[in-house]
Amino acid sequence: MSARGATCTVVGLGSMGFGMARSLLAGGRRVFGADLSAERVEALAALGGEAGAPGAAGPETDILVCVVLNAEQSRAVLFGPDGWAAHLRPGAVILGCATVPPDFAREMAAEAEARGLLYLDAPISGGAAKAAEGRLSIMAAGTAEAFAAARPALDAMAETVHDLGAAPGAGSAMKAVNQLLAGVHIAAMGEAMGFATALGLDLHKVLEVIGVSAGDSWMFSNRGPHVAEGDYAPRSAVTIWPKDLGIVAGIAAGAGLPVPMTETALARFRAAVEAGWGAEDDAAVAKLYAREAGLTLPGEE
Repeated sequence: MSARGATCTVVGLGSMGFGMARSLLAGGRRVFGADLSAERVEALAALGGEAGAPGAAGPETDILVCVVLNAEQSRAVLFGPDGWAAHLRPGAVILGCATVPPDFAREMAAEAEARGLLYLDAPISGGAAKAAEGRLSIMAAGTAEAFAAARPALDAMAETVHDLGAAPGAGSAMKAVNQLLAGVHIAAMGEAMGFATALGLDLHKVLEVIGVSAGDSWMFSNRGPHVAEGDYAPRSAVTIWPKDLGIVAGIAAGAGLPVPMTETALARFRAAVEAGWGAEDDAAVAKLYAREAGLTLPGEE
């Protein structure tokens, strides 16, 4: 199999998975797509991809990229009734890209190995725009054989592939560290934008000034404009963070490590979900601060 000849299947065509499938197509790969949304599959087909079902696409798949929401969905699509793993040829590689606990990644790797398959613990970071541009950061852990088999997909999807060693679970552990910081920073962004609103500042000017000052962060510069423009179309939904920060909190509890900032951010995202903003962009956590203070954000007039 040449790098260019690798056939890839992307399971989960959400904002990240769809962009990753586009990057694979741009890299000259044959790409099957699978999703509960027929509309997403049709959109990929319009770009040159193909609709894929386990029984038909599985035997032709060299690299399966699993980009579903969580551990439960990962287990179901890979190893559930009529899951993809039962239809893949021996030696095919699975990339587990969902944010999951490290123990779960190790479990999936062991299950794949028992079936004669390779597994790369490969959580992703970078957002939907970078996914579509093939510029993701992938935190990967697995055997040298798994890395080699996955390389055609990694080259097409990622700007940076971090090799975190041969033991699956290390990628998911690193992603948990990333999500701790990302979730706390988004919650802090919401608090800062609420604070700026309370001070009567123009939010676009706040972004301009903080963007070149010490208080800036990637999440502030990336999510702050959503608040300033009143645009909460979901690039990354609020509902992701109770899951991801819940994983962080669970790991920390098992280690006896206090994580008060994580717990605070987790509570903010849970409250935003309860307020009805779960399906909105995660920048909508800013609405929580505004509501509690009786403030009006852009787009909320």
